[in-house]
Amino acid sequence: MYLGVDLGGTAIKVGLCDVEGNLLSTYEGPTGTEHGSDVVLENIAQYARKIVSESAYTWEQVAGVGAGIAGFMDIPEGFIKLSPNLGWRNVPVKRILEEKLGKPVKIDNDANVAALGEAWAGAGKGYNNLVCYTLGTGVGGGIIVGGRIYQGFNGMAGELGHIPLVPDLEAVDCGCGKKGCLETVSSATGIIRMAKEAVERGEHTSLALVESIMAKDVFDAAKTGDETAIRIINRAALYLGKSMAIVSVIVNPQRFIVGGGVSKAGDILFEAIRKYYRECAQETSQEGVDIVPAILGNDAGIVGAAGLNLRS
Repeated sequence: MYLGVDLGGTAIKVGLCDVEGNLLSTYEGPTGTEHGSDVVLENIAQYARKIVSESAYTWEQVAGVGAGIAGFMDIPEGFIKLSPNLGWRNVPVKRILEEKLGKPVKIDNDANVAALGEAWAGAGKGYNNLVCYTLGTGVGGGIIVGGRIYQGFNGMAGELGHIPLVPDLEAVDCGCGKKGCLETVSSATGIIRMAKEAVERGEHTSLALVESIMAKDVFDAAKTGDETAIRIINRAALYLGKSMAIVSVIVNPQRFIVGGGVSKAGDILFEAIRKYYRECAQETSQEGVDIVPAILGNDAGIVGAAGLNLRS
């Protein structure tokens, strides 16, 4: 058995998986961020032991523990350099959890483990070379090569949301400190920003009647034929398709998997992404390549974290 931990700012989700990536049981408890890293790591240890004790398995059957965490880290050393969501700086997560649990521990960033979850037991099962996008507040990513996470030399590989794609005259500041990154147009935040700007310009759109615009409102408006909303969705899809065309000639994946809250928009988004990918991608690099929705939802991070001891 393998234990996966999805460490969030407000909740810790723990899951128990078998060697095939099947999720057998889950548990969720409060993170306790306000009490500091020592309390959070003790909570992880308690939740891990609880989920095993309440299962049909024994602690001796647990072969390893993995944790997905948002932040900047030294992955091989299992060291969190900075996690704004948790308020952590320089926390040796791997060492502390190994002392508490007596099991080998691996950590990785949350986007990578979500990608690994989909590769191991989700929409990428049976494929060895994949690229996963997570469209939410930002744009996360993960690259799977030969069935394993590709991290690069210091763990920065797969930061797809920070591919600088938007032309200078249209570029806006990104949270990373640069301008024109993919996530400034293709994330929920980017879609909302473009919608608000359209309303402020006085465009004739049903979005002007929405008090607090969310990404879902833009997709809903597009489905009713709202031209402004359609234009915004097409712009988000254009840059996603372009980024995939770039990635195709570098990594040459068999499949692109798109997850996160924005991906729930369905065909109106996916058909546009596929269209722009076909237009932008070099012909031979797109042969046999498909673009599909993620299927594990909120469980992708737990399953992927459990797989870190097998596939990273």
